Parts: sequence; C-alpha cells; structure tokens
Amino acid sequence: MLFAIDAGNTNVTVGLFDGERLVKQFRLTTKTDRTSDEYGVFLGEWLSLQNMTFSDIDSVIIASVVPKIMHSLTSGIVKYFNINPVIVAPGIKTGINISIPNPKELGADRLVDAVAAYEMYGGPVIVIDFGTATTHDLVLDDGTFYAGVTSPGIRLAAAALWGGTAKLPEVEIKKVDTIMGRDTVSSMQAGIYYGYIGQTEYIVNRLKKESGLENIKVVATGGLGKLISESTDCIDVYDPELTLHGLRLIYDKQ
Repeated sequence: MLFAIDAGNTNVTVGLFDGERLVKQFRLTTKTDRTSDEYGVFLGEWLSLQNMTFSDIDSVIIASVVPKIMHSLTSGIVKYFNINPVIVAPGIKTGINISIPNPKELGADRLVDAVAAYEMYGGPVIVIDFGTATTHDLVLDDGTFYAGVTSPGIRLAAAALWGGTAKLPEVEIKKVDTIMGRDTVSSMQAGIYYGYIGQTEYIVNRLKKESGLENIKVVATGGLGKLISESTDCIDVYDPELTLHGLRLIYDKQ
C-alpha cells in the first residue's frame, strides 16, 4: 500500500492508497520542531488503529512546501518503515511541462494539483487550491503548466483582518445569506465570504480572457474550497482529494 503525504504550511495530510483507491486519510498540524521519532510513532499508532502495521506500507511519496520538516519527516519514514520515500522535486516524472521562466520556483503542491487536475479532468484546466495561500493555476490542453496566480488564503486574510485591528473580533468563516451585515460580526463574515467569491470569479474570468480559452474546466480543492465552490458557477468541480490523487499519479509514473 502507498502512503501519499502532502506537507503544507498548515497541515500535513496523509492518504493511504490501495492501488488507485484512497482507503483512508488523516491530518496532523504542521510543526517544524517534530522529531523523526515523533513522525514514526504517530504514523505507527494511526496504522494500529486501522489494524495495520508498518509492514503493510510498501511505498511512500512526499510533496512538501515546508523545507524545515523534511529531514525529520523523511528520516522517520526511513527509520520506521524502512522505505526511502519518493520526493516530489525538480526532475521528477510528472507528465506536465512546466513552461515558466524558472520551473524550480513552482511549489510541489501546485505541481501535484496540476498533474491531478489534468489527468483526471482533462485540459485545458484551471486548478484552484484554497490552502494557506490560494492559488489559481492554468494548465493547457497539451499538459503545459503555463501560468499561476497567488493570493492570501481565506483564513490567512481573515486572521490579518482581526489581528491587525484593535476592535475587530475573531469570527467564524462561514456562508452568510446576505452581504448587508448589520453588526460587526456579520459585516466581517460577509466581507470575507463574498469578497473571496468575488476574487475567485474575477481571477478565473481574467485567466480565461487573457489566455483566450473561454471553454475551460475549473477544478477546486483545499480547505475552504467547498464553501466557495458551492456559491459560484465559475467552479465546475470541487475535489477535496485532488492533491492526494496527484501524488498517487506521480508515484505511478516513477
């Protein structure tokens, strides 16, 4: 079985695959001070809850945008699983042609999402990942990663709102029925919610206009992506497991 590990700025997401089937997934908070033993013991305990052992895992692939955790994470995999994990890094086979001036700048998570969106839903495609940062990436019909847009993630922007002001409180990020907030909390929730819908629609429409690709599928994933995708017609598919399936697809190409 395959462990697919997506190490992001907020969470480390782990998917357990049996062939092409995603059997289970779980998350742990990203912390840069975890040791290799902590990773190994945590993963081992989770496996035991599934009535499995380290020996049931025969392969591991990791995509990470947090370099500081990679030594401990990979060491834990080697020490406890006796497996050298495949690392998504420049030069790995993906089937995607990265057509930007400096391909090494492209984050592993964005590459993995591009692979999954292109192979599972076809091209051309815009893939949106609502993570710590929100990314909109354009993949052409021949599998070329052509361009991307990066903005603050919903939670990051919301935290800046109440963190950078003296009197605005922390609020729940949720769908609200009206943009006409009549108190502080509802006005903040409306601004966050409808503001991100507006941003998403504008960026998607602008990408379509500048690329000349009006008939292009839009696939979204990540955290609060479901909240936004349910409220706009500009997103065709919401796939919360997109990144994990991208890791599986990349592993299969090696």
